[in-house]
Amino acid sequence: MKTFRHLPDVATLCFDKNLCIGCGNCLDVCPHQVFALQDGKALILDRDACMECGACMTNCPVEAVYVRPGVGCAQAILYGWLVKVPILRKVLSPDSCCP
Repeated sequence: MKTFRHLPDVATLCFDKNLCIGCGNCLDVCPHQVFALQDGKALILDRDACMECGACMTNCPVEAVYVRPGVGCAQAILYGWLVKVPILRKVLSPDSCCP
């Protein structure tokens, strides 16, 4: 899935290289190949490819990875659909200027 792209600069993916032990779990579980190993540590290759599934965070034994699972593309898509429904727009976005 190297061609997958999320909205630019919105992924909640955070990575602390100082905590990383280079186990490679994040590489193994990431469905979009966001991570790589370099000099015995993981690094983020492409943050915008992250779909925020949380697999990397769940499988990191030293908590070097943090992501808010499910807040990425799924939330954006669902929110986009829901605010098109007038009654839901009032519930989800009461400060909206749209009637």
